[in-house]
Amino acid sequence: MKKFINEFKEFAVKGNVVDMAVGVIIGGAFGKIVSSLVNDVIMPVMGKITGNVSFTDLKYELTAAVMNGEEVVTPAVYLSYGQFLQNILDFIIVAFCIFCMVKALMKLKKKKEEAPAAPPAPSKEEVLLTEIRDLLKEKK
Repeated sequence: MKKFINEFKEFAVKGNVVDMAVGVIIGGAFGKIVSSLVNDVIMPVMGKITGNVSFTDLKYELTAAVMNGEEVVTPAVYLSYGQFLQNILDFIIVAFCIFCMVKALMKLKKKKEEAPAAPPAPSKEEVLLTEIRDLLKEKK
């Protein structure tokens, strides 16, 4: 049992697991931001462009409701393609936001890698040889 607990500790504190957990948490928060962007910014504009038509309300009636007086015997059957369109739009926007974020991160990483490395310090032998050369130049 102790071996199992030790193995679990090693697994839980590995860098990859912690990085993954942080990624999931940040991803969830990022998803909320993108959902707010879609629902609160983009969709009202789309509604205005389309004459206040809500995508989620779009549906096609496959079978009409069967009525017996005012009582519904069989409810209508609808193909609700509006919610499907909304989900596709959400996906495209999320994918685009993630693409832009990854592209920006890669650009920053590339700049960091392109920074020139400082030349290595001369070895002790090189320093001594330089001093000897300078002394010989002074004697001439």
